Amino acid sequence: MTAAPTSAIVTAALTLKPAAPEHFDLAFTATTQPCPWPKAYGGDLVAQAAAAAMRSVTDGKSLHSMHSYFLRPADIGAEVRYEVEVVRDGRGYSTRQVRGYQNGKALYVCLANFAAGEPGGSFHAEPAGEIPAPETLPSSAEYLAERTGGTMTDESKAYWRGGRGFDMRHVPGPVYLTVDGERSPHQAVWVKPFDALRAVEGLTDAQRDLAALAYVCDYTILEPVLRVLGLAWADPGLVTASLDHVMWFHRPAETADWLLYAQEAVAADAGRGLGTGRFFTREGRHLATVVQEGMIRPA
Repeated sequence: MTAAPTSAIVTAALTLKPAAPEHFDLAFTATTQPCPWPKAYGGDLVAQAAAAAMRSVTDGKSLHSMHSYFLRPADIGAEVRYEVEVVRDGRGYSTRQVRGYQNGKALYVCLANFAAGEPGGSFHAEPAGEIPAPETLPSSAEYLAERTGGTMTDESKAYWRGGRGFDMRHVPGPVYLTVDGERSPHQAVWVKPFDALRAVEGLTDAQRDLAALAYVCDYTILEPVLRVLGLAWADPGLVTASLDHVMWFHRPAETADWLLYAQEAVAADAGRGLGTGRFFTREGRHLATVVQEGMIRPA
């Protein structure tokens, strides 16, 4: 019997071990998680850096933004050492720089900013248009059950079906093997952990949930660009890579129920594509915004 998919890969990615710093003020190590590609998943790096930065802030401020660059590919199943520089601690805001090192070289760098919060006006964008409820849509496992093609292997099919820690349901349809639906610059993905996220040492549950959003956001953020270009993940010869990434956290993250990840392709040219995404609760509360540029190299 095949084991039921779980969210354990997410909390495993977020589990850090304190280490002796070599460059900055604090250091932690974390392990990149299994995936069927030549390089580790970029969301590992973003989420692990977020966790490292959060563990360096002890006065109650909350992470509100991250600005990241991916410098080199990371090895799969190998440790990355995250060095945290305490750039500034103020009454209202704090700033950290985080660099990830592997094999003696920097492969990731980000600036992370934290806010104490204060009274002010409140506004949030709302999802555009009517989106089908997640319960009415096929899971990745159901969608891929009888499908084959392209470069998809049994390993990559298993990963798409249940190896990413989150159930993902696409509107209008996935871009695994072909572009299912219109070649439109818009798509949406409902996401939810396969089961309740486990506790992560050194993080509160709220911090863990925020880092989990940072983890899952990278899986599909470039898909609207692929969609509008008529490309699918399993196209022979297609190569993609994350280049830079920005994420703003507007409100506390929530992972107990489905979240809508509404996405849009903004630009594609010269081998690069830019995508944006916004996370909403089922009730329409806007939790976070993502912008990412990636290399997109068709065959």
